[in-house]
Amino acid sequence: MIDHRRLGRELDVFDSDPLIGAGLPFWLPEGAAARHEVEAYVRDLERRAGYRHVYSPALGKQQLYELSGHWSHFAGDMFPPLPSGAAGEALMLRPSLCPHHALIFGSRQRSYRDLPLRIAELGTMYRAERSGVLGGLHRVRAISLNDGHIFCPADRAGEEVAGVLRLMRRAHDALGVRPSSYRLSLRGEGGAYAGDDDAWERAGRLLRRALDEVAVPYEEAPGEAAFYGPKIDVQVADPAGRESTLATVQIDFHQPARFDLSYADASGGRARPVMVHRSLVGSFERLFAHLIEAHGGAFPVWYAPVQLAVVPVSAGQLPAAEAFARDAIAAGLRAEVHADGSVGARIRDAAGRKVPYVAVIGAREAAGGRVALRLRDGRRLPPGPGAEAIALVSAVAAARTGDLRA
Repeated sequence: MIDHRRLGRELDVFDSDPLIGAGLPFWLPEGAAARHEVEAYVRDLERRAGYRHVYSPALGKQQLYELSGHWSHFAGDMFPPLPSGAAGEALMLRPSLCPHHALIFGSRQRSYRDLPLRIAELGTMYRAERSGVLGGLHRVRAISLNDGHIFCPADRAGEEVAGVLRLMRRAHDALGVRPSSYRLSLRGEGGAYAGDDDAWERAGRLLRRALDEVAVPYEEAPGEAAFYGPKIDVQVADPAGRESTLATVQIDFHQPARFDLSYADASGGRARPVMVHRSLVGSFERLFAHLIEAHGGAFPVWYAPVQLAVVPVSAGQLPAAEAFARDAIAAGLRAEVHADGSVGARIRDAAGRKVPYVAVIGAREAAGGRVALRLRDGRRLPPGPGAEAIALVSAVAAARTGDLRA
């Protein structure tokens, strides 16, 4: 069975060190290259969907999380307060980004003409996870979250949730993510939840309506809601069939009230916005844990760490191989030259590293400015001009599919 902890280390995606600490993995160059490509894609997808990106600090005063409700409902999952040096003031590593985004909304006067205001951020948050549940990238203590919040009038919340579900589908299709189920997470009996019954019922109705609009089958999960509101959780399964939550969208009437958020409505009065929390792909740690296992390390071409390995048959073809690699890099591809060891060993090494394309350059190819492409699926193409090989790989990468078309 494929385990991302083993395969991710073999493919140089990530590693860890006891001196850094449990649940705090670091990304190696191969993994960082793949992650950077996915981050850029998600940011662009969000931008085209009307999101505006922000940055916010990973620290906040304890009073911030008391106001948001995280301290009273979530303190067991938070790291202890840090003394700041100021009398009576303690700072905390944030357990979520939503309090910061609420303050960003409240930092300016807002009008109904400004809504919906969609803001997004790839930000770090921290959870004091028990050491026994930590493992690889799936459960970590420092979380890089693709987060976003939509502030809108109450009568627009269902429409915004449906839009989020459609945007999730686009992102998941491009990444090769196949959700195993959708879950409507609701309040359970005896839990500690914030807000009144009417708000919870209204939020639940809006989420059900959005799921029906997008024609997504779902099951209800009482007791799995966030403390401030119900949510839709997008589940994925590992090779053993165990499910976990990858993406989510939530409706929150609670925090806009706690932060006293308002906007000028069309009549000139003040109205309270609804806060839609959403993450298209979840944390990048859990996302890549799933992608490694789902693809067996053979990432789609567009975010493969190395898209093109260049193999000169002998030292005499090394200058031609280096020139071809430079052209590929200039065209935007991630290419590298493999020059050490036998030709067979270098080709096998590229296959073991799941490189989508290998360009072999022998004496004939070097003399004619040509390369012979080998595809990850085992196919071989006849030698052709180097520029055509670069154009082929570039077209497949730009299409953002798993297709190694020839």
